[in-house]
Amino acid sequence: MSQPATKVLVIGYVWPEPRSSAASGHVMQILETFLQQGWQVTFASPAGVGEHPADLGQLGIRTVPIELNNSSFDTFISELAPDIVLFDQFMIEEQFGWRVEKHCPDALRVLETSDLQSLRHARHQRLKDRLKAGDDADDFHELFAPALREEFELMADTDLARREIAALYRCDLNLMISPVEIELLVQQFKLPPELLHWCPLMVEPPSTPAKTFAERTDFLSIGNFRHAPNWDAVLWLKSTVWPLIREQLPKAQLRIYGAYTPPKAAALHNAAQGFHIMNWAEDALQVMSDARICLAPLRFGAGIKGKLIDAMLCGTPSITTPIGAEGMHIQQPWPGAICRTAQDFADAAVKLYRDETRWQAAQTQGHTLLEDIYQQVVHGPALINKLLECRENIEQLRRNNFTGSMLRHHSHKSTQYMAQWIEAKNRNK
Repeated sequence: MSQPATKVLVIGYVWPEPRSSAASGHVMQILETFLQQGWQVTFASPAGVGEHPADLGQLGIRTVPIELNNSSFDTFISELAPDIVLFDQFMIEEQFGWRVEKHCPDALRVLETSDLQSLRHARHQRLKDRLKAGDDADDFHELFAPALREEFELMADTDLARREIAALYRCDLNLMISPVEIELLVQQFKLPPELLHWCPLMVEPPSTPAKTFAERTDFLSIGNFRHAPNWDAVLWLKSTVWPLIREQLPKAQLRIYGAYTPPKAAALHNAAQGFHIMNWAEDALQVMSDARICLAPLRFGAGIKGKLIDAMLCGTPSITTPIGAEGMHIQQPWPGAICRTAQDFADAAVKLYRDETRWQAAQTQGHTLLEDIYQQVVHGPALINKLLECRENIEQLRRNNFTGSMLRHHSHKSTQYMAQWIEAKNRNK
């Protein structure tokens, strides 16, 4: 007699927009991995639908809008009775974790982190403090080379880190996209390694040959404008990096694509300077394939960068910073260059743009990285095996995680009472 299909509920912070953000792209990769197992997948979210949503229904995924601070979710999840619940970002675990535990206590609770938000925010604050102090805004040797202990100290006194780390403890398993963040959590925050599973972006090898050096022209930068690191990168490009490139390549053109382009970004468009704000790209891989070089001058951030994976998929060499490349290439050569100052960044971009032999070597290095680190055929089955192993040993896992049990007891009680108070208040309006 065949076993019933595993039922998975994914609670999204937003409805996935894989053509707008790498975080949504990673969620879609996880959903597709579940579907390949024949699992029944339901996706629920309290968010409004964005401009470029994925068609989940076409994939066979049931979609359900839900509300924050509303007991209707209790009825919904009790009737669904999922075997696995995946929270997309820690704020969703804060909102719904206690309800899942109360009404489906046997369900495996998994957190998809996308990146460590507390690390990203702490790094952003460090950059703002440095700029406010009037330090050299274009030389980031120290900013780009902190030890894990320094990053821990940067995060440890923030409420965001306390909330995020608590959510990691409360879950049975946490999906981490960056090995650097796993190392930070285990070595500095002392999280048990068994609570963490490395699940990077998962891709399939390109089906067609990449365009050649001669078939490409111009520079490209891409990223959702709502994501603060991307917006800061555009500003640094505009103010410093791109003028340095144009000094050496006076006719060079840079096209910047991004979803949700605000007026302040559109105002930066200047065709005379070769600086083009192109808004959203309907096919990001197509515009990436047409470009000779991808520029990603990220001065802060966390996780790993979908735009740089897309560049490798398209055979497009990239110039980035240590923050951009963090956790992405292990100890292998980077398919382009990693730079710490604006001048070094511009020099590397120009050199790679002009040198076909160097460019071809970088393209090959990108293909090698994809094959060695990001293959879906490796990480997809590894994720499924880990989830099945956790389900089989869930009682022992929870006994071993007393800190998580303690945090669920205290945090969920306060969250529950706050949610019930908000619901009562809304009902009385």
